[in-house]
Amino acid sequence: MFTGLIEHLGTVASITRDDGGCTLNISKSGPILDDCQIGDSIAVNGACLTVTEFDKEQDGGWFKVWLANETLQRTDLGERKEGDQLNLERAMGAHVRFGGHFVQAHVDTIVTIVSRESDGNSLRLRFQFAPPTPDRPSLMPYLIPKGYVALDGASLTITEVDDSERTFGVMLIEHTQGKITLARKAVGAKVNVEVDMVGKYVEKSVVAALGSGEGGYLRTLVEKIVDEKLAKLQK
Repeated sequence: MFTGLIEHLGTVASITRDDGGCTLNISKSGPILDDCQIGDSIAVNGACLTVTEFDKEQDGGWFKVWLANETLQRTDLGERKEGDQLNLERAMGAHVRFGGHFVQAHVDTIVTIVSRESDGNSLRLRFQFAPPTPDRPSLMPYLIPKGYVALDGASLTITEVDDSERTFGVMLIEHTQGKITLARKAVGAKVNVEVDMVGKYVEKSVVAALGSGEGGYLRTLVEKIVDEKLAKLQK
């Protein structure tokens, strides 16, 4: 579990690809490796990845992670190049303050930046989803103004939602712009998205409550009440 509060910016030192996926070597990462162990989880641009090797000192501290083809297809990590910076966050510890929102670092899909607009010292960004498909249903129902979304792993507040255009927006204050990579991405760039998992659980619970069959307990209760009322009216 993660909070969406980015701890550090690492740098892609090398990329090794093969048919099964690729290995990323992420350097200049010493500040988050002080308590690192092989097998630990680190969110890299919002994707939960497993540390396979690391060195706390060399090249400012580096670690390696393996990306399967599924991860490369679902995130922007397959487009990263040597020298690119990446948002990094270690898994949440029991002793830390919970300042963001519940982030699993399981990227749902990617969106495209469609506009950038300065607002004083702040930066407003708008993003657009690709048209939904049977394999990739719309995620718009999980986005609400003032709700949470994780973009490249950063917990951000949604400022606007347009269901008809499949777009939503966020605003980055000046402090945040310097702490995450999102502020440096141009119009047309891809961004990893994870919608708030609380919304997913709420939807599943409501669907189960209203659904038919054994799980449709709310529907059964309403039908029972309606039947009782109709029976009284017929007397």
